[in-house]
Amino acid sequence: MKKQYLSGGYKISTLFVVSAIFLLMLLSNAAQAATYTFVVQPIYPPNKTIEAFTPLTNYLSKQTGHTFKLVTAVNFLSYWQNMKKPGKYDFILDAAHLTDYRLKRMKFKVLAKRADAVSYTLVTNENTAIIEPEELIGKSLATIGSPSLGMLRLEEMFPNPLRQPVIIEVDNSLDSIKKVLDGTAQAAIVPTPMVGGFPNLLTITTTEQVPHTAVSASPRVPADVQVAVRKALIEASKTDAGKKMLADINFPSFEKTTAASYDGFASLLEGVWGY
Repeated sequence: MKKQYLSGGYKISTLFVVSAIFLLMLLSNAAQAATYTFVVQPIYPPNKTIEAFTPLTNYLSKQTGHTFKLVTAVNFLSYWQNMKKPGKYDFILDAAHLTDYRLKRMKFKVLAKRADAVSYTLVTNENTAIIEPEELIGKSLATIGSPSLGMLRLEEMFPNPLRQPVIIEVDNSLDSIKKVLDGTAQAAIVPTPMVGGFPNLLTITTTEQVPHTAVSASPRVPADVQVAVRKALIEASKTDAGKKMLADINFPSFEKTTAASYDGFASLLEGVWGY
């Protein structure tokens, strides 16, 4: 075996040197890897959120070499309170108004958005003879509480506090739909994409569209990690692993976006407690 001689006459094999360098490289990479929290807005119950979005965090972990820990929230109130705490969450996937809020108030960076736009739909049971929003004044309506986009859109529909539906506040949109279907509530406002999964729902009206949900990163996340996450999301539709992840979370794709796309939507939060 080829030898190398150091001062003092010590002999070190080439194999030993190469092994040592390789070990140091592994230790260096391990030291650079980090764990990041990734929270998703509570449209679903926590268990459903975990089921729906674990494929996304697993994908990001494999693509970037870092660990992404999926975090859930019970409802929008607790989510809103925790979201505003500096350093509480590293990455967040949620709606336009809260994305814009963090970009302006907390120096987050928007990395990528779900392709297309999103709206909210006012729905009722097929057995309920309601065809206009005004017919819901004084009637029961289930919705996620403020500052969910659905609740804020509802307040736009019914600006007069004396002429509003009777709100039944729930923790997530699935509960809203369940209350309409079992007759507990006469209507609900939910993300439009959810409506198609329940054939017994009838649409009363649909709000204007806004940019779809986006992934944004805390300013404490290193720039290179942000770049790696953005790349993994935007290029997901080009790889087998990415396509599988998108199918598992039921997203068409992620696309490039900018802060300008979300500019102004934070104004929907005016009047919300803690804004």
